[in-house]
Amino acid sequence: MKRIGVFVCGCGTNIASTVDVDRVAEVASVMPSVVFSTSYKYMCSDPGQEQIKKAAEEHNLNRVIVASCSPRMHENTFRKAMSGAGLNPYMFEMVNIREQVSWVHSNKDEATQKAIDLIRMAVAKVERNKPLQVTTIPVTKKALVIGGGIAGMQAAIDIAETGHQVILVERSTTIGGKMAQLDKTFPTMDCSA
Repeated sequence: MKRIGVFVCGCGTNIASTVDVDRVAEVASVMPSVVFSTSYKYMCSDPGQEQIKKAAEEHNLNRVIVASCSPRMHENTFRKAMSGAGLNPYMFEMVNIREQVSWVHSNKDEATQKAIDLIRMAVAKVERNKPLQVTTIPVTKKALVIGGGIAGMQAAIDIAETGHQVILVERSTTIGGKMAQLDKTFPTMDCSA
């Protein structure tokens, strides 16, 4: 069963001066699968993150939406809060109501409605999210260089000088590519070999 929590940030007055965050949280509370919705002045703060953890436990949340600033700024903050609450951090969606709503609107009613619409879209998206797991794959510090021409040989030498094993593959019986077919090179007229 999908149990979504919606957390709307006022970002001090950064968002709250243009968006009625309490109204947004109120409307979000009756959206499909939303079992908890609230607003808070600074969701990225430690008390704000604790609200997410506490609500996740009290309301048995398995998905979270935070409507605040840009994901670039605080997405990792909220994913860590999700992990701290024992939730899969990929069952999280972030709605940017600072840059995409508050900073571009002056009419509070229009801004509030747009924030509600963006959260409605996030609810529809997070309902369809699938849990992901972080995996790691070991890296073999070995390189394969295809082509034994001048560029391939130089690449192989450069990689080998960094201490990594290199395998150089050439389809012909000799290396050197087109350079090996030349008699003399300009401007010194030296032998190309």
